[in-house]
Amino acid sequence: MSAAPARPARRRVLPRPRVLLGSVLAGFFIAVLVVQAYINAEFTGDHIQDEVGDQAGVPPAILRGGPIINTTGGQESTTRLPDRTIALTFDDGPDPEWTPKVLEVLRRHDAHATFFVVGSQVARNPAVARQVVDDGNELGLHTFTHPNMQRLAPWRRELELSQTQMAIARATGVRTNLARFPYSSKNAAIDEVNWRLIKEAGALGYLVVVNDTDSNDWQRPGPDKIIADATPAGDQSAVILFHDAGGDRAQTVAALDRFIPQMKARGYRFTTVTEGLNLGIAAQTGTEALSPLPLNPDAPAGDAWRGLAVLWTVGLADGMVAVIAVLFLVVGLLTIGRTLLLLLLATRHARQRRKPGWTWGPPVTEPVSVIVPAYNEKEGIEAAVRSLASGDHTEIEVVVVDDGSTDGTADLVDRMRLPNVRVVRVPNGGKPNALNTGVAMARHDLIVMVDGDTIFEPEALRLLVQPFADPAVGAVAGNVKVGNRETTVALWQHIEYVIGFNLDRRLYEVMNCMPTVPGAIGAFRRTALAEVGGVSDETLAEDTDVTMALCRAGWRVVYEENARAWTEAPTTMEQLYRQRYRWSYGTMQAMWKHRKALSDSGASGRFGRVGLPFLALFGLALPMLAPVVDIMLVYGLVFWELEETAIAWLGMLALQLFTAAVAFRMDRESLKPLLKLPLQQFAYRQLMYLVLLQSATTALTGGRLRWHKLNRAGLAAPPAAVQVRVPAQKRPASPSPAELQPTGDGRALHSGDRQIPDQLGRVHRRVREHDVQ
Repeated sequence: MSAAPARPARRRVLPRPRVLLGSVLAGFFIAVLVVQAYINAEFTGDHIQDEVGDQAGVPPAILRGGPIINTTGGQESTTRLPDRTIALTFDDGPDPEWTPKVLEVLRRHDAHATFFVVGSQVARNPAVARQVVDDGNELGLHTFTHPNMQRLAPWRRELELSQTQMAIARATGVRTNLARFPYSSKNAAIDEVNWRLIKEAGALGYLVVVNDTDSNDWQRPGPDKIIADATPAGDQSAVILFHDAGGDRAQTVAALDRFIPQMKARGYRFTTVTEGLNLGIAAQTGTEALSPLPLNPDAPAGDAWRGLAVLWTVGLADGMVAVIAVLFLVVGLLTIGRTLLLLLLATRHARQRRKPGWTWGPPVTEPVSVIVPAYNEKEGIEAAVRSLASGDHTEIEVVVVDDGSTDGTADLVDRMRLPNVRVVRVPNGGKPNALNTGVAMARHDLIVMVDGDTIFEPEALRLLVQPFADPAVGAVAGNVKVGNRETTVALWQHIEYVIGFNLDRRLYEVMNCMPTVPGAIGAFRRTALAEVGGVSDETLAEDTDVTMALCRAGWRVVYEENARAWTEAPTTMEQLYRQRYRWSYGTMQAMWKHRKALSDSGASGRFGRVGLPFLALFGLALPMLAPVVDIMLVYGLVFWELEETAIAWLGMLALQLFTAAVAFRMDRESLKPLLKLPLQQFAYRQLMYLVLLQSATTALTGGRLRWHKLNRAGLAAPPAAVQVRVPAQKRPASPSPAELQPTGDGRALHSGDRQIPDQLGRVHRRVREHDVQ
């Protein structure tokens, strides 16, 4: 029987651990925001009411009856308070500012009241709710989120009441038999829809309380008007509606302080609703109630424990939204601050460099050695080497260090037979080792380091080394361009590269804290490299590591915008993720390695106190926090004011577009790719958040990151096609493998009469446990 054909492996956009991590974080934030929206979204003032509908199905006795409606056990009855009896009721609290002031007035005048509380407010202010009960006042339910109950499903209506009951149980240890619906009014306003809700509440064991008199204090008409509206006619009783939350209640407190003594002077007594109900039943029957309803009965233990979960959930949601709001402010301030710095310093840098007659100094014509570390680079190595060997500098030596390739990379270069190119074959030992070997084999003192997939423009090498006319310059960063812009992912990177190189590196140079000379195009003095021990293999970001070391050693690191090289960018999200993961992790390693610069003096201290904090803020913190902008956008569009949210987000986008446009103009690039900037910003923010989060997690847990080889397709000629012009130079013979072995003590490697420091002579050692590109 023949074997079944193997199923092709399914490709993932991102590796599974990243998807899982992102899904968990996204799910957590969504859950928190949904809870927060549930708590807050529907809360509006009590004065907003629906029109009264058909009342044909409402019993006339209910429409003309008292404000306490009893539909428990299938009955349909109402109760009024006895004459000259007032039950003060307060809706929408507890409020941390106004409820205590209302309680103070009640204590001063020896009066009690009933507080119809919102469950979410009880969860936020449990101590205030407890004080209401401790003062002898009564609690009633006013739902958990203050919605219009007519617009909710039955299960949601029941949940609104039960959640509030649990919050009260946890905060105060009591329960209540009373409920009042948001936006309810008087008996005469009950229609068939509301009557159905009242009967549903009765089936759950609740007495529904409306009001006889509305103080209209929500309008803030002044204490005199509030008192006039609250005062019952003649000697009639009244359940009076006030508010102790939902806005400025100073007029309510002032009116209450006068209203209570005035009514007591007229012979009125003040009770809670339940006390008034018991008195009313006694008056109707002519005898005292045999089983009067208790005031604030004890809550079941189970409700108190369930209420703990409610309080914690509300607290977590409030806390997370507060944190997100603060982070949004931080992101906004960082973005604005970075933009101002970029526009001020980077544009000043550009204007200075473009002044007529500006030069670095006398032309630099010294010969240059170009080091090309290559591991399985057969797709692009020939184009890269041709572009380097044909540069218009006076004398160019290209050293291709084949780092144990298995795809014939070295043979391809050998077959090119270019006279100024030689191949050095070494066992696979990692990129830093390959670079150090190339430096050891190089004949010249100006060293250019190049990735094996990078194509140089004809004048790039000559322009790249011109800053060495300044003896203080130890390294030069060139201008990396994305050569494969056909896919959306690559085009996004083109936008990122243009902004990063044309603004960020200008800014870093002006501040004298350049953190990275890119591996794709960077030049170094041999003496500067030797001073810092060569290219270190202690981090995965060897270019960042060596650049920081040069800055700490006092060398100046500059940017040459006109030295342009074209590189092949990752074309899939998975490849991009792996690359940025390695970059971010390596950058964190380098920052940690050079942390002592924070307390150093001299050049090292200047870099530590300027460069490291700047990189931490704008290279790590800002990308990690940037997704907050999109979280707030989605949350705001769904749950907040649409117009204000859209304006805020579009303002941030406009700022980014303006910054990008400046960078593109500086680099003389077409602005057309910026049409995809909104999508690029949205996608990159989420990607970089996950990259940095996973990088930080890897670093904090002591994990080791493998160096993943990117898939290369080979880079076609860039827009300005490279013309091959090979100088007439004698091709040196390639050294034998025996010449590349370390000396017996492993401390030094000789190339001719040149002795290279120990860091440059370690040929065989791998970069710890990494796979090497």
